[in-house]
Amino acid sequence: MKTYMAKPESVERKWYVLDADGLVLGRMASQVAAILRGKNKPTYTPHVDTGDFVIIINADKAVLTGKKLDDKVYQYHTGYIGGLKTIKYRDLMAKKPEFAVYEAVRRMLPKGRLGRKMIRKLRIYAGPEHNHQAQKPEVLELKY
Repeated sequence: MKTYMAKPESVERKWYVLDADGLVLGRMASQVAAILRGKNKPTYTPHVDTGDFVIIINADKAVLTGKKLDDKVYQYHTGYIGGLKTIKYRDLMAKKPEFAVYEAVRRMLPKGRLGRKMIRKLRIYAGPEHNHQAQKPEVLELKY
């Protein structure tokens, strides 16, 4: 019996829209990362991008459980000496909620050129409106 390996030109992609209102950030991000990778399809192949497009709306209404809003921090380095910057997630979710969701999903995808190709299929909006009606996205219900 031969193992099926998907070819990049034979992949059929769908569009999904996900309302993040009241969803826990990490749980949502892990399931979105699996859809972007294509792990929800029977044609999943590890070295081929078989995933679907995902549109996340209401990113500003995503929830962090426990004391994570005050305890969890996002860190980045400017590249200069002593340039380590930290931002609490309470401030990050208030100022740039799209970026907080983007980073949560991006860090769950593979590193390298395949992961960079997968993250381009993610669209995030802070409010309830998006401009992808022409793609006819299906409503995505998460499993948790």
